[in-house]
Amino acid sequence: MKLAQKLADIGKTGVVINSDSAQVYSDLHVLSARPSDKEMDGIEHRLFGTWDGAQACSAADWAARAKEEIAECHASGTVPILVGGTGMYVRVLIEGIAPIPEIDSEVREVVRTMTTETAYAALMIEDPVRAAELKPNDSQRIARSLEVKRSTGVALSDWQQTKTGGIGEEVDLHPLILMPNRQWVYERCDARFASMLKYGAIKEVRALVKRDLSPGLPVMRAIGVPEIAALLRGEITQDEAITAGAQSTRNYAKRQFTWLRNQSPKEWPKIESQNIDIEVLFASLLQL
Repeated sequence: MKLAQKLADIGKTGVVINSDSAQVYSDLHVLSARPSDKEMDGIEHRLFGTWDGAQACSAADWAARAKEEIAECHASGTVPILVGGTGMYVRVLIEGIAPIPEIDSEVREVVRTMTTETAYAALMIEDPVRAAELKPNDSQRIARSLEVKRSTGVALSDWQQTKTGGIGEEVDLHPLILMPNRQWVYERCDARFASMLKYGAIKEVRALVKRDLSPGLPVMRAIGVPEIAALLRGEITQDEAITAGAQSTRNYAKRQFTWLRNQSPKEWPKIESQNIDIEVLFASLLQL
C-alpha cells in the first residue's frame, strides 16, 4: 500500500496483485486476513477472493491468472505490485513450471495413503537422486516425487529441467523480501488468531463446513479451518482451538522464514527489520 501510494505521488498507478495461497479463496476472508475495502483505500486489488473454495488453486493456476493481470497492467500503463507469502506461487510465475502430465488417480491414492517413512523408503529405491535431496520427514515433497515417478516413469528432477512459461526474463523485477524479527512475528501470530475468532472466523468455518467440501481441498486445510472445525464438532474447547491455531500459524511462519532464506534468489534484497523505507528500497522503480 505504501508503495502504491508513493507511485501515486509521482503520477503512476499501482495495482496490488495477490500471491497468497489462502487469500485467493472467496470463502476465507477473516482467516486469510484478506484486506477489506476500507483497507484497500481506493487502490485496486486483484486475485483476492477470486477462487471458490470448491476449486483448488494450484501454483500453475495462479501463475496463469497472474500473468494475465500483469500483462493487462503493462498494457494500461499501471504498475503491478505482487504481494504475498506463497513462495511457490512466485517461483512458478518467474521460473515457469515443468509440463508434468496429470498424475494417475490410482497412483496418487496409493501414494497418499502411505506413511512418510514408507513413501521415503520407496522413493530411495525408485528415485534415489531425488530422495537424497529431501529430508526423510518432508512428507509433501516425498509424496509428490514418488507419485510423479510412478505415474510418468520420469523423475521429478528430470521434468523440472524443462520448465516453461516463466516471465522472469520478460519483465523488470523490483523484489524485496521482508524478514522482520522472528519473535515479533510469533507474537503477532498469537494475537492474530485470537483476534480472528472474535471477528468472524467461527462463522466463516461454519459456512465452509456446511458446504461439505472434500477435506483434501486447500481451503479445508487452511490454517485455522481444521482447528475451528474441531471446535464446532465439540472435540476441543475454544481455548484449545486458539492454542492449536496459533501454533499452526507460528509453524507456517517458521516455514516461510526457511523458504525465504533458502529458496528465494540470492540477489533479492532482504530486510530484517519492521521498518521499510519505500523511497530507498524502490528508488529505481520510483524513478521510472
